[in-house]
Amino acid sequence: MTTIDFSPLYRSSIGFDRMASILDATLRGDQTSAGYPPYNIEVTDENRYAITLAIAGFSEDELDIQVEKGVLTVKGRKGGEEESRKYLHQGIANRAFERKFNLADHIEVRGADLKNGLLTISLVKEVPEAAKPRSIQINGSAKRSDKVLEHDASANEDNAETNAA
Repeated sequence: MTTIDFSPLYRSSIGFDRMASILDATLRGDQTSAGYPPYNIEVTDENRYAITLAIAGFSEDELDIQVEKGVLTVKGRKGGEEESRKYLHQGIANRAFERKFNLADHIEVRGADLKNGLLTISLVKEVPEAAKPRSIQINGSAKRSDKVLEHDASANEDNAETNAA
């Protein structure tokens, strides 16, 4: 088993603690079912994505799609009716499957559509206003010197009044 050292990543980034666990889970993932069902991940717009899974033979009631803690899980379970059939050749895979996708922060699942044996899951990246880039005002020395000058000027006026009396 290969061990990866993430310490250089932690030296220059903040808040990516979850990345190590994601990479570790990916490296340890179950490789036996890695090819089924085949899928595509595509960018449909600047902040829109789609995951399409080829799941021929599955109906909507045999599928389960869930999102929990940033992980999208798609499961397929066939009913018992297929066991009564006798095949001379079975090239269409009707086996149960579970496929997981790690979602980045602010990615939301908008819906799913099953058409012609393809399950398409629509995703949108919606960054809240609080997480969007913003400019930070710098409190420069020019503003401070103005206040100091104003203070000094008022102090000088007070001194002048005291000296005149």
